[in-house]
Amino acid sequence: MKQSHIITALVIVMTGSLLAGCSWFGHRAQPAWVEGNSGDYPADQYLLGLGQADSRPSAEERAYGAVSRIFKARVEAEAKDWESFLVLEAKGRADTERRLTLDQITRVSTDKVLESVRVLDAWVNPATRQHHVLAGMQRAQAGTALAERLVELDRTIESDLSDSRQTTETLATIRSLRRAVKNLVLREAYNADLRVIRASGQGTPSRYRVAELTGALEKFMAAHLLVGVEVQGDQVEPVRRAVIEGLLREGLPVTAKQAGAEETAAGRDGSKPLELLVKGTVRLFNVNVPDPRFRYVRWCSDFVILEPATQHVVSAVSRGGREGHLTQDEATAKAVRVMQQEVSSELAKTLAGYVYGDQDQPVNLPPAACPQGDEAPAAHKPPL
Repeated sequence: MKQSHIITALVIVMTGSLLAGCSWFGHRAQPAWVEGNSGDYPADQYLLGLGQADSRPSAEERAYGAVSRIFKARVEAEAKDWESFLVLEAKGRADTERRLTLDQITRVSTDKVLESVRVLDAWVNPATRQHHVLAGMQRAQAGTALAERLVELDRTIESDLSDSRQTTETLATIRSLRRAVKNLVLREAYNADLRVIRASGQGTPSRYRVAELTGALEKFMAAHLLVGVEVQGDQVEPVRRAVIEGLLREGLPVTAKQAGAEETAAGRDGSKPLELLVKGTVRLFNVNVPDPRFRYVRWCSDFVILEPATQHVVSAVSRGGREGHLTQDEATAKAVRVMQQEVSSELAKTLAGYVYGDQDQPVNLPPAACPQGDEAPAAHKPPL
């Protein structure tokens, strides 16, 4: 009888060991969180995302992605309040570029928040061999870090606005106001993330609104900034018109009048002088290429951006190219179209970068694209 009890005890121990062994190899019972419920990670304390895949890395990636989508959806829902900024950033351009701007804002804010996400648990289904991963963050910890970031941004915005009021320089005011707007949009994106993190859904509102600051920036630019455009050479009017349209799409106030000496000094109405002048030369050359089917035209352009009051050159753009078509007229028309597009796009980007302070002044100006003086046009030389 005693021996029978010993055998029974050994069987129980061995059975327990086998069950434990199965647990060690991942064959434990299905956790409650796989079905979306978990007492260990309550929703009021954790923000969670589930991932399922054939491999552990893929399941983890999907779990992180599930958390990320929660934040992205909230930020996009809030974006209607930033429409004035998004329009200013992508003025006159395609909706895809506005979407790119919004995606950049989302990445800057959400990626920082997602640094708090961790893998909390994982389970492998013994029947299907599917990997299940639970990822998430503690709401209280992440919310505290995010609230501190909002306080930092509030201080930065106040500093930007203070700088804009204290300076008397037009470009310095514009740059300070624009920094304030961009920081406010970023702050609003973080605040949208905070609403997701907090179980109450409450954020910390700012004392400023994006539309108000954007309006103040546009109003100041309209009142104090004026850009002139002066073009000489070939196809002057089509190129000048394209340059003006490109600058207007960037939200820059441009005069449609020819920028002569009188206007440069006194402005359109005798009280508002030009703040900046875009001045350049465009040239077209027929190219002698031994091609029985096509005719070619080479184009070049050299522009400088300068301050009329001091004649100080702040930046320059030089571009050139060659276009071909069946006839000389068609090749010329194509060259003019390409020249309009490339010159206006590059000048608008360069001037906007300087006005808004997004890029530094170049140390060295680019080499000229057009032949200088009596030099023979490069387009007349045999192609390389």
